[in-house]
Amino acid sequence: MATFTIVAGARPNFMKIAPIIHQFIKKQQEGVPVKFRLVHTGQHYDKKMSGDFFEQLNIPEPNANLGGGGGTQAEQTAAIMVAFEKELMENRPDLVLVVGDVTSTLSCSIAAKKLQIDVAHVEGGIRSGDLSMPEEINRMVTDSITDHFFTTSEIANTNLRKSGFAEEKIHFVGNTMIDTLKAQMPRFKKPEGAIFENLEKGKYFVMTMHRPANVDQEHKLKAMIDAILEGTEGLPIIFPVHPRTAKNLQSLGIDAPNLLMSDPLGYLEFNYLVKNAKGVITDSGGITEEASVMNVPCITLRDNTERAETIHLGTNELVGTDPAKLKPYLKKIMTGDWKQYQGIPLWDGKTAERIVDILIDSYPAS
Repeated sequence: MATFTIVAGARPNFMKIAPIIHQFIKKQQEGVPVKFRLVHTGQHYDKKMSGDFFEQLNIPEPNANLGGGGGTQAEQTAAIMVAFEKELMENRPDLVLVVGDVTSTLSCSIAAKKLQIDVAHVEGGIRSGDLSMPEEINRMVTDSITDHFFTTSEIANTNLRKSGFAEEKIHFVGNTMIDTLKAQMPRFKKPEGAIFENLEKGKYFVMTMHRPANVDQEHKLKAMIDAILEGTEGLPIIFPVHPRTAKNLQSLGIDAPNLLMSDPLGYLEFNYLVKNAKGVITDSGGITEEASVMNVPCITLRDNTERAETIHLGTNELVGTDPAKLKPYLKKIMTGDWKQYQGIPLWDGKTAERIVDILIDSYPAS
C-alpha cells in the first residue's frame, strides 16, 4: 500500500493541504489502497494561527505534532529537522508532500531527502527573485531537491524549465488554495465583535501587514499607515494584526477612529471580510490569489511578487514599499476604476484531484 506523509506547519499551509487530505480520504472510501499521515510541525502554535484552521477546514487532527515553534529561523529549522527525521524513521512513507515556502517546507524536505525519501512540492517553481526574503531561500532549496513539482501557473513551469528540471517532474495542476476558497465560500461568516457590526458591503478595506520591510521600522510603518488612512478617505479599515506587527504598533501613537484593529481571524471570517470589501491592502502573497478569484481590488505593498499571475490575470497591483506611491492606486479603487479578474488557468477548484491522481499513479500499491 502506498503511503504519503503530508506536512503543514504555518497558517498558509492549512488551506493548501485541506483539499489534498479530503481527496485522499475520498480515494480511501472508494477502496483505493492508499495511506497518509498528517504531520504538523508546530511552526505556528497559536490557536488562532493554526488550531482554528483544522476545525474550520475540516482537517483531521494531525497524527503527529513536532512542536517546532519559536526561536530564530535557524533554531526553528533545526528543531523541525531533528523532530521530523525521528518521525520519518518511525513512520517511513513512500513520499513526503510539502507545501508553500515556510520554514517547515525547507526543513522537512531536507530531512526526507537525507533519508532517501521522495519529496513532492506543492507550489513548486514560484519565484520572487528577492533573496532578502526567507521564503525565497526556502523555495529555492526545496525545489533543488524535489522529485515532483505541483505548479500553480505557467510562470512557475517556465522557472523550473530554465533551472534545468526534467519535464516529467513538472505537473501543472493549479492552486489548492483556490480549491479551499471555492469549497468554503458558502460557509464564510461575519466575524463577531463590535468593530464588525456596522460594516457595509463595498464600503470598507481589509489590510494585512507583516513583512519586515513594512513593519520593522516604526517611522516607515507610520508613514505607510498615514498614507493608507489618507487615501481611503475615512472608510473603515479592518486590520487583523500579525503578532510581529502588533509589537511595533504599540509605540506609534496613531489615533484614527476608522483604523479597526483585531486579533488574527479564522479562515471563514477573514475571507468573508475580503469578499465583501471595497479593496484589500496587503504584503501577503496568498491573499492576492484569493482576492483575485473573488474579483476584489488588491494592492500589494512589496517591490516584487512570486505570484505574477495575480497581476497579469488577477486584480492585484504591485505598488512597492514607498508610501508616496499609494495615492493613485487608492484613488482608482475609490472611484471604481479597477481591473477585473480575467481567470487564471486551472484555478478551478479541482487541483487536489489532479495532485492525488498523479501521486497514486506514480506510487502504485506494492
